[in-house]
Amino acid sequence: MKVYRGMDANFEPFHLPAVTVGNFDGVHRGHQALFQKTVQLAESRRGDAVAVTFEPHPMKVLRPANPPKLICDLEHKCELISRAGISALIVIPFTRDFAARTADEFVKGFLFGTLGMRDLVVGYDYACGKDRQGNIPYLIAAGRELGFGVHVVPPITIDGMVASSTKVRELVSAGRMRDVARLLGRYYQIRGVVQEGKRRGGPVIGFPTANLHLDEEELVPRSGVYVVQVIHESRCYGGVLNIGRNPTFEDDEMLRAEAHIFDFNRDIYGDPIKINLLERIREERRFPGPGELARQIAEDIEGAKKILSSEADLERACLEA
Repeated sequence: MKVYRGMDANFEPFHLPAVTVGNFDGVHRGHQALFQKTVQLAESRRGDAVAVTFEPHPMKVLRPANPPKLICDLEHKCELISRAGISALIVIPFTRDFAARTADEFVKGFLFGTLGMRDLVVGYDYACGKDRQGNIPYLIAAGRELGFGVHVVPPITIDGMVASSTKVRELVSAGRMRDVARLLGRYYQIRGVVQEGKRRGGPVIGFPTANLHLDEEELVPRSGVYVVQVIHESRCYGGVLNIGRNPTFEDDEMLRAEAHIFDFNRDIYGDPIKINLLERIREERRFPGPGELARQIAEDIEGAKKILSSEADLERACLEA
């Protein structure tokens, strides 16, 4: 997938493009339905499948006091969109000046005029342009006027839940990772560079950990212990993860993700890792001392291994999250 940045990028001419537009935060199953329809339309005329998204999230610009916590960053979003079969992604910097553009400027001027759009694929609640002028009736009328097709994808419902970024955020915050995976079509993932911690995991407790610092401005799952998969250098390992503030050791107020990786004995400080969260198995809690904590971690590991052994096609699911 080729990535272009900005509306004035040096675009290669697109051939009979089908285009979809959205924030695509999380690339959940609702977004995947948009990509699937876009690819289907493009392939039907041997054209290009093009997606248009925005960076940063528009609400970070329009409502900076209370922006949404993102499900995935731009790098991860690009990976997932590429995996969906899109051939070109256009990332438009979202600014107040861009927000002031009319629907005509964006739809007729850019999507149709610059990109040569032949089909537009949008979600059922889509609107664009200043004051959200570019709603579904507007798009249908513009399509009739200029000769491009407009395809509205209805909401995708899984087990009674509508696949939406808002719902995914709600479920992640509640630690309901199985439900999150149903809406994403993959496990929820956190990423980061392994940081040096207090070095208590191995010497004091007997279970070394790979530690990630968490930013509370980001979408952080509910504190507790999780069954996880850890990806390091394209290899997948099982593990357990604690998200919290180490209440047993009262000297640490920083929010951390601490992963004990099974069958792994390497120094990976400074290395990037990815952690897929499969299931929350208990609350984080304070123990009387390191011995009691170690016994509980041993029980957590035993339970986690049973859960991991029951997962179908573990390696594929791990690396595709």
